[in-house]
Amino acid sequence: MDVEIRATIAAFLEHLRVEKRASVHTVAAYSRDLEGLACFLDERGEGAGSARRDVRRIDVYALRGWLGSLRGAQASTVARKISAIRAWMRWLRRRGVLERSVADELASPRVRRPLPTLVSAAAAAEVVEVPGEDVASGLRDRAILELLYGAGLRVSELVGLDLGAVDLGGRTVRVLGKGKKERVVPFGRACAEAIEAYLARRGELFPRRASAAARAERALLLSRRGRRIGVRAVQSLVHKYGALGAGRADLHPHALRHAFATHLLDGGADLRAIQEMLGHASLSTTQRYTHVSVDHLVRAYDRAHPLATGRRRAPPRGGEEP
Repeated sequence: MDVEIRATIAAFLEHLRVEKRASVHTVAAYSRDLEGLACFLDERGEGAGSARRDVRRIDVYALRGWLGSLRGAQASTVARKISAIRAWMRWLRRRGVLERSVADELASPRVRRPLPTLVSAAAAAEVVEVPGEDVASGLRDRAILELLYGAGLRVSELVGLDLGAVDLGGRTVRVLGKGKKERVVPFGRACAEAIEAYLARRGELFPRRASAAARAERALLLSRRGRRIGVRAVQSLVHKYGALGAGRADLHPHALRHAFATHLLDGGADLRAIQEMLGHASLSTTQRYTHVSVDHLVRAYDRAHPLATGRRRAPPRGGEEP
């Protein structure tokens, strides 16, 4: 009896949603990649016993044929598709459907990951201080920028915050990150003051004739219509204030998160602590910021090492070099 490909894909996606608690975007990406493979096998398959019908008949040559059909695709795209196929087939192997995962025989292309966008502490401060304090929306924007830079939140985490997530007294925020994993992140006094000022006038963002039910919105950060602010709105705000404050129209929310981590590292913070605050599952992800901070290391070397200028320092008076 055939083990139909699309049925196993549907079961795998449900596993991601329910058991792994993957985000909507992650599930959608896996769905697109796996459906692409299924469509390719439909087009090239011949007969009921072919790979287009039975997942157990998919071999490495079929997978390579599919990857070869992706002409012009970037290396990062191909690598993502291979990752999706591997995850699916390994899951099928664990369930006893497959004896082995032929996807493990695929070689992933080498992907050069770009270093995080570097924003100086001075530039970040200039951006954060741009929003005006004369209207509720300006106070909200200041709170948004303070949380992105002062707590290193992902933009999806930021817009998902509810009122109860913030502890102004303890200066911490409770964040629901990737995989629905909760963590508590500290923030500074300036961030606490910005949030407190915004909360004092948050009610002004509700329409004048808003119903009691509408005013019961629990989102911390509201749009001008009194609803939870969205990711795109935050991205637009960061672009605007980046241009106004630091002449950086290319600035995006994740750049402020990068700045948060980089500046903590430059200040001597422990890499494990930064990993915990960022919500990284792997320390190797956090270690990318050590590359961003290489200028800091070079300056330290130039100040301290005898060979920093390309020649030995003069020996101390009254004696030979040791």
